[in-house]
Amino acid sequence: MIAALADIVLDRTAVGYTRLGYLLRRPQWRPGDPGSLNGKVALVTGAGSGLGQACAAELARLGASVVMLVRDLGRGAPARDDVLARVPGADVRLALCDLSSLASVRACAAEFDRVDVLIHNAGTLPRERTETEDGHEVTLATHVLGPLLLTELLRPALGDGRVIFMSSGGMYTQALAAEDPEYRTGTYRGAVAYARTKRMQVELTPLLAQRWGLAVHSCHPGWADTPGLSGSLPAFRRMTRPFLRTAAQGADTAVWLAATEPPPPAGRFWHDRLPRPEHLLPRTRPTGAQVRKLLSYCLEAIGETP
Repeated sequence: MIAALADIVLDRTAVGYTRLGYLLRRPQWRPGDPGSLNGKVALVTGAGSGLGQACAAELARLGASVVMLVRDLGRGAPARDDVLARVPGADVRLALCDLSSLASVRACAAEFDRVDVLIHNAGTLPRERTETEDGHEVTLATHVLGPLLLTELLRPALGDGRVIFMSSGGMYTQALAAEDPEYRTGTYRGAVAYARTKRMQVELTPLLAQRWGLAVHSCHPGWADTPGLSGSLPAFRRMTRPFLRTAAQGADTAVWLAATEPPPPAGRFWHDRLPRPEHLLPRTRPTGAQVRKLLSYCLEAIGETP
């Protein structure tokens, strides 16, 4: 009980998001067994750097055939080469997929007839509001619409596979924007748009687990030192750099959710291998009707039936 209370204190004070939180919790974990994913096919979006690349490397170490989905094959090649250098002999390849483009997602999904693990990691944090070629706000398209469409199209290939959304602890600051998912009203801020759409991922997870009949999870990596962080939030990185996790440490829970047996309970929000509360502030808790309304909007936006 003392250990559990200490863990809760770490989590609520955000100390648990840091490298220290990871190091304090890690001794209680069983390391993944090389070969535990032998014969499995794993797709990782946004795998060209940071958390996605770290996920790809660890999944490959566990024996999976890994497909690193990237927006630019040329820029993704060094990431693939780095994974192969870390895991010699691994089956790792690149595939083109821009999650912000529904056409790109459809073309990517057509390449696969079997998938066992799908990690939705691709992310963006724009400085100003922009819309995609499909007319959707770019963080909504990248974090919600693209992943939904990719999973809908891959549903026959997924069988009894696992789907994991890499969310963010930043979502705790935001309520569900069910009435304005495209962020058309108010003063636009990229960090808020990012957190709003990460909130959407977490709230939709239980409904998507029911819709797809799959083990769908969401998780957050803590504060990890990645190229995305340094490019999008340089001031935050400067202040917190001594406490930031490595990308591999941030990727740990997503990989654990993909590989551990028996499968963890679906529909939950995880951090450091434990389910965490979806809300720390009462004002962020939506009604069931609001979550269903958002899901209907997103499914209609991608041309799927609610």
